[in-house]
Amino acid sequence: MRMRHRTSRQAVVLAAVAALGAGLLAGCAEDSDEPGGSGGGKKDAKGKTTITVGVFGAFGLKEAGLYKQYMKENPNIVIEQTSVERNENYYPALLTHLASGSGLADIQAVEVNNIAEITATQADKLMDLGKVEGVDKNNFLDWKWAQGTAKDGKTVALGTDVGPQGICYRKDLFKKAGLPTDRDEVSKLWAGDWNKYLEVGKDFQAKVKDSKFVDGAQNVMAAVHGSSENRFYDKDGEVVYKTNPVIKEGWDLAAEFAEAGLSAKLQSFTPSWDQGFANGDFATISCPAWMLGYIKDKGGKTAEGKWDVASAPKPSNWGGSFLAVPEAGKNKEEAAKLAAWLTAPEQQAKLFTERASFPSAKAAYELPAVKDAKHKYFGNAPIGEIFAKAAEGTPVQILGPKDLIIAQNLADVGMLQVDQKGTDPDEAWDKAMKSIDNALDQ
Repeated sequence: MRMRHRTSRQAVVLAAVAALGAGLLAGCAEDSDEPGGSGGGKKDAKGKTTITVGVFGAFGLKEAGLYKQYMKENPNIVIEQTSVERNENYYPALLTHLASGSGLADIQAVEVNNIAEITATQADKLMDLGKVEGVDKNNFLDWKWAQGTAKDGKTVALGTDVGPQGICYRKDLFKKAGLPTDRDEVSKLWAGDWNKYLEVGKDFQAKVKDSKFVDGAQNVMAAVHGSSENRFYDKDGEVVYKTNPVIKEGWDLAAEFAEAGLSAKLQSFTPSWDQGFANGDFATISCPAWMLGYIKDKGGKTAEGKWDVASAPKPSNWGGSFLAVPEAGKNKEEAAKLAAWLTAPEQQAKLFTERASFPSAKAAYELPAVKDAKHKYFGNAPIGEIFAKAAEGTPVQILGPKDLIIAQNLADVGMLQVDQKGTDPDEAWDKAMKSIDNALDQ
């Protein structure tokens, strides 16, 4: 499983939703306060070219052995990676170095929550990777390719992975509630409608008193918002979080989960949330592919054989990243070749096998490593099939530069208070709106 420290705990949670960014526990090869190396252009005594790569957290490329493989196939290349543990430290430094044109790595990683700002404000400082030999737009999911492409059609970032979501559920608790436990039958319970998910939750809660149906209302809201094409910004780049009915509908639905007593009132990536996977504190959770390893880790032997994964009511995405090549790099041509190779279907399939990072290259979905993938801990669920279907069904979502700020305030200032403190939903909505306005200086 791929886990990265990318943002604050609250921001990470919401990354889920806003198409939100994926990452959790970091383990960095090299920690630094800078987003990359000293530039590139280095050659060793044997005349080899050094390509520097700047990432955040345990990004997975090095850990999956991809650098080692590339250097073996290209003996004239040396790859050096620098990792900043958290994205909130990495990204501001990246913007600073892009502005100055110095201190950049030959390849820079970009988190999904930052990609809209990168394409809107930094495209002139990055190479057009859509024109690099070996890069085929048709290999990628349409919506992932669109996220890395500026309005003028310049593709400045290639997707490494995505976070298509399913619904992970406890078979033992479903059986206790008299609900079906077969994943296909479970998927049918709420197919196509998040409101059906709510109704199943009410049915469950009427029969089970010592466990809740979902982990937290704010995560339900995030998943609902993540399944819509339009969220916080419109196609013209205008902020519409107050007026877009989809946002209020997701809010109202999540509030009903809280008010109906279906929520365990837990906040993601806290000790009590972690313990809930093993203890059976909740029966379902919206989970992207990378979270399966997290659930296995936290559920451990206690929950082995109890979890399974079904399709979500509607396709949704939580997480994913990109690779970009700065124009200021001294080895940008070689760097572009490496970026193209790292994001090719075969390498993305290997990254999935080694790190559970689900490919953004749809061409990888027909490769055996993805197509035939099953997860033993989840009852040998055909995770390749389940998450490929979710990824292909996810809408081309309109992203904005302040998505994360908006999502974080909706969750923490707003829905978390409804869920944990019983705050009136309308009152909490108003507080969240004011908080977002202040954060955006509106």
